[in-house]
Amino acid sequence: MKHTFFIALAGFGLVAACADSGANYTPILDGTPTPAYQADLEACQALARNQKQFDQETMAATVLGAGAGAALGEADSGDAMGGAIAGALAGGIASAVDVSERRESIVVECLRGRGHRVVG
Repeated sequence: MKHTFFIALAGFGLVAACADSGANYTPILDGTPTPAYQADLEACQALARNQKQFDQETMAATVLGAGAGAALGEADSGDAMGGAIAGALAGGIASAVDVSERRESIVVECLRGRGHRVVG
């Protein structure tokens, strides 16, 4: 049981650490950056970081994953706690990856909207 707690704690830490990774994205430009690029990049990254509804979606996916994992763990092996932890990690990590990609997309589209030639 003690090992399960530490594994879960490490997994939740990983999910939390990934949450802002997309907002910190620095895209590749086609050409030389303009003088306004750095200020625009920082503004676009802040815009992506401030999308708090994404954090709520990740929490919801974690909770749903925990519920589904508990039910499946109990039905399969009688280990509801282990199933809940596995489900929470699976739901949380999948959502964190999706949120990171969405935040990265916000940075890219924001910079394009400000006239920068972003290629990826």
